[in-house]
Amino acid sequence: MPPSVVALPHSRSFIRARQAGRVSVGALLALVVLAAGLATAWWLINQPPRVERRAPPPAPPPLVEVVSAQPRSVAPRLHGFGRVVAEREARLASRVAGRLLEFAPEALPGQVMEAGATVARLDDADLRLALRDTEATLAQAEAALAMERGEQQRAQAEYQSFGRELTAERRALVLREPQLRQAEAEVERARTARDRARLDLERTTLTAPWRGMVQARLLGAGSEVASGTELLHLVDVSRFWVRVSLPVDALAWLEPAGDERPGSAVTLTSRSWPADQARRGELIAVLPALEENGLMAQLLVAVDDPLGLEAPDPAANTAAIPALRLGDLVQLEFAARPRDGLIELPTAALRPGDEVWLLDDDDRLRRRRVEVVHRGDAHVLVGAGLAEDERVVVSQLGQPREGMALRPRGGVAERPQASGGAQS
Repeated sequence: MPPSVVALPHSRSFIRARQAGRVSVGALLALVVLAAGLATAWWLINQPPRVERRAPPPAPPPLVEVVSAQPRSVAPRLHGFGRVVAEREARLASRVAGRLLEFAPEALPGQVMEAGATVARLDDADLRLALRDTEATLAQAEAALAMERGEQQRAQAEYQSFGRELTAERRALVLREPQLRQAEAEVERARTARDRARLDLERTTLTAPWRGMVQARLLGAGSEVASGTELLHLVDVSRFWVRVSLPVDALAWLEPAGDERPGSAVTLTSRSWPADQARRGELIAVLPALEENGLMAQLLVAVDDPLGLEAPDPAANTAAIPALRLGDLVQLEFAARPRDGLIELPTAALRPGDEVWLLDDDDRLRRRRVEVVHRGDAHVLVGAGLAEDERVVVSQLGQPREGMALRPRGGVAERPQASGGAQS
């Protein structure tokens, strides 16, 4: 054994004991650290947070839209929907009995017949014979009258040669005055029968009473017709009517046509027409009865040349106007009479009870009752209750209170001066 190595008794047991002591100290330190962490955590959890209390900032006033009250001359926009009806239509009927021979080639549904044009013809053979018979009867009556006048002249000569004066009654008998009057009456009766037969013959040809469009043929050629049998349905194409209903209070803004004054102008549009096309009409009458369902006033609007049949001016170079058809549903906008001193407001500015909300000089809410002269779908017209340049609140507020502070958005919005009026 080398001299530097010294053998110690029980060396292995000593090493084991030393290692065991190290393990015990490490475990103890771990437990101490764990306990300290738990204590720190418990302390942090149980300590309330320290927050510096500050007063909340004041809420800004609600932001609202306002418009400026500007009195001016304005009229409401009155509009409604109406149905197109014929101003004049006729069902042409035969005034004599007979067989329907034919319709005129132009008498087709959808074709325009000029005034006096032939529409249909009836068989006139029997009526021609009847006319010849009445003419013969008239000739016979005229011959009898001529003979009676000759007898009267002979009686006059005999009476003058008799040399005696008779009473008026006896002189009339001697001069054959009753026979003469009877002969003259027979001539007049025969002449009347001749004229009636001639008129019946003329009535076998039916003619259009005015310029119109054939709506329908009601019978076919070859039909046996009696007096009064309808043959053709004709509609006047010079003018159509449009029947429209409006609220009764709208009548104060309109004026029907009179003897020497035109009625309120009307613009007609339809969904079936191009967007840039419209027709012009005129208010001609207000009907005396109200509509049964909605108690609305009924008006008649006239439209000339509804089918656009009049030839346009070639120099004008304008597109063909849209045609109105019977039964069409069209929208009508009336040109109402304006009134001075009215204020036009959006419908949203009017509150229940005909009140409006105003902003005073300190931007605080004020309530005021106004006089409403017209209520439309988009705008209302106010006649009294507002002064010029007052600011009217348009926006809605959750809990409006008198005197609450408000903020107008972007200043005051003024109503456009070129507006056409309040929409109804």
